[in-house]
Amino acid sequence: MKDVLIVGGGFAGVWSAAGAVRVAREAGAPGEDIRVTLVSGGDDLVVRPRLYEDAPDGMRVALDRVLGPIGVRRIAATVTGVDTAAHSVRGVGREGEELDLAYDRLVLAAGSRLVRPRFPGAREVFDVDTLATAAALDGHLRRLPAQAEFPGRWTAVVVGAGFTGLEAATALSERLRALAATEGAAEEVRIVLVDRADVLGPELGPGPRPVIEDAVDELKIERRLGRTVTSATRRDVTLSDGEVIPAATVVWTAGMAASPLTAQIPGERDRWGRLSVDAHLRVVGVPDVYAAGDTANAPADDGRSTTQSCQHALPMGKFAGHNVAADLLGRDLLPFAPDPYVTCLDLGPAGAVYTEGWDRRVALTGAEAKKLKQDINGLWIYPPTDDAERLLDQAGRFSNG
Repeated sequence: MKDVLIVGGGFAGVWSAAGAVRVAREAGAPGEDIRVTLVSGGDDLVVRPRLYEDAPDGMRVALDRVLGPIGVRRIAATVTGVDTAAHSVRGVGREGEELDLAYDRLVLAAGSRLVRPRFPGAREVFDVDTLATAAALDGHLRRLPAQAEFPGRWTAVVVGAGFTGLEAATALSERLRALAATEGAAEEVRIVLVDRADVLGPELGPGPRPVIEDAVDELKIERRLGRTVTSATRRDVTLSDGEVIPAATVVWTAGMAASPLTAQIPGERDRWGRLSVDAHLRVVGVPDVYAAGDTANAPADDGRSTTQSCQHALPMGKFAGHNVAADLLGRDLLPFAPDPYVTCLDLGPAGAVYTEGWDRRVALTGAEAKKLKQDINGLWIYPPTDDAERLLDQAGRFSNG
């Protein structure tokens, strides 16, 4: 029995599992030859790109409905350590029991996490990084109409004007206005974007910036650029220039890092903690360990590196799953080849902007881009459930299209 062990139940982990099963079945390897196991702390695949939306609690898919039909063993546990010399992974199960899981090939697909702030009052700050934290923000917003009026009740400060911050801020402008309208206070809503950079969407480049700026202006979102938050309470935030903004809602979106499990793999890591992998997604210099999704710094098109995004996590999972099983079965490995790079940024009631290429040339805006974004978030990124044939068929299509 050869064991493929996958750590992580996100997009990269799920598609790694499906890819490995597909290769084993195509090779005619019976279940007793290769066993695919996925370890995840939760029971669901969280549709993380949608957590800025309304009602985030529904943004998930039961892992057993995806993995069960293809015979993947699932272990609900929190992974605490990786020993590459011993080919084993340590974890803690639901009942507190210690686990020691052996592997012949490992796929680390443990994802990334938000880098939380440490300023005074940081515990009062919300985020949309996990299902639990997004649900906490959603519950907080829904409780606002029942609260007594106070300065800043209908003000939200979003820290970070990058991809996630822009989507969160534009969505909040609509959500807060709808809630405030029940109290006749829609005109009191303020959304304030704060970023250390001097421009909106600094990592998105100049291509889509005019569209983004027009959307921010249309939605009357205020800007505080070249600044950051230095402290917060439940009723206000203080910026680095001394400005105090009364605000009941503060959302932090600034900074991401790969899972800390990457530090237990003796490989090279980039500034986000991602492991360097070769063309086949094997961790450079570490035999029998592969990485996919937000834990991997992989070569992409045009000499670039992959981004920490769903766009790259899905195909990386498919390639990693194919390659770990092919590696064990003596079959050809496939070099990772992602689709040409694109972005699709939701801009709330102002539509969306879709760009192509690493220079982010604007291809669609407004309602057309919004429809594309809704299709991506609501349809395309969801794996098939209760259907082994469809899932394995999609695992063999190494494109996002």
